[in-house]
Amino acid sequence: MNEGSPTLHIEGATATLTLCRPSSRNSLTDDDLLTLLRHFDALNRNSAVHVVVVRADTSAQKHPVFSAGYNVGGFDNDPKAPLFFEKIPEALERLRPVTICALNGSVYGGATDLVLACDFIVAQQGLSWRMPACALGLHYYPSGLRRYVNRFGLQTSKRAFLLGQSMPFEALDKLGLFEALVEADVFEDALQHIVTTLSGMSPLALEATKKSLNEIAAGLYSEPALTERSHQSVHSLDFVEGRAAFAERRAPRFTGT
Repeated sequence: MNEGSPTLHIEGATATLTLCRPSSRNSLTDDDLLTLLRHFDALNRNSAVHVVVVRADTSAQKHPVFSAGYNVGGFDNDPKAPLFFEKIPEALERLRPVTICALNGSVYGGATDLVLACDFIVAQQGLSWRMPACALGLHYYPSGLRRYVNRFGLQTSKRAFLLGQSMPFEALDKLGLFEALVEADVFEDALQHIVTTLSGMSPLALEATKKSLNEIAAGLYSEPALTERSHQSVHSLDFVEGRAAFAERRAPRFTGT
C-alpha cells in the first residue's frame, strides 16, 4: 500500500477506512484530518453502507503502531490545532453507520480518542495505549474527556491523563473496552465475526439505536426523540421481516425500510 492520506474502500454494505502512513507511525497531519472529514461525509450520504471498519497499515513496523496521534509539527503552525482535532472524533462518533476499530497496533495521544469514538473495538494482544496530554501541557478538549470517562470510568481516565501511563491492552480489557482482544493470527477472524454479526441486523434499527445510545451517554436524553424512533421502527418493513424470520426460524432478510 502506498503511503498517504487515509483511504476509503467500499465493498457492499461494508466500508473500510485505512490510515496509511506506517513509516511515521500513522501520525495524522492536517491534510489527513480533512480527508477523514470528507470520507465521513461520503459515508453518511451513502445509505448502502451499514458498517465501517477503521484500521491502519502497520506493515514494515517492527513494533506495530495503529497511530501515534496528531503530528506534533502541526502545533508549531497552529497552537489551537487540538481544538480542530476534536471535530474528527466527534464526526466519527456521530457517523450514521456502525463503526468498528481494528486496533492492530499500539495507540497514542489523539488517536486514542478516534478509537473511543468507534462503536466497537477489536484489539490485538501485546500492545499498549498512552495519553500524554498533560505531559505536553495540554488540557484535553471536552468531548474527548467525556468519551474517556464514559468508556474508561473516572479513575482509569485519571490514570491515563494525570499520570500519562502506558497501559497494556490486557489491563484495559478488564474495563470491557474491547469486543475482542486476540492474538495476531486470529485477529482478522475476530474482526470479521463482528462485521458479519452487524451485517445481519436491521440497518434502520442499528442506526437509530446507535444514535439514541450515544445521545444518552452524552447527556442529551430526549424522550420524545427516542419515542419517535421507537414508533418508526414498529411501523417499518424490517420489523415485519424480523418477526416473520423469528417465527419461521430463519435468518432475516432486512431491506432497511
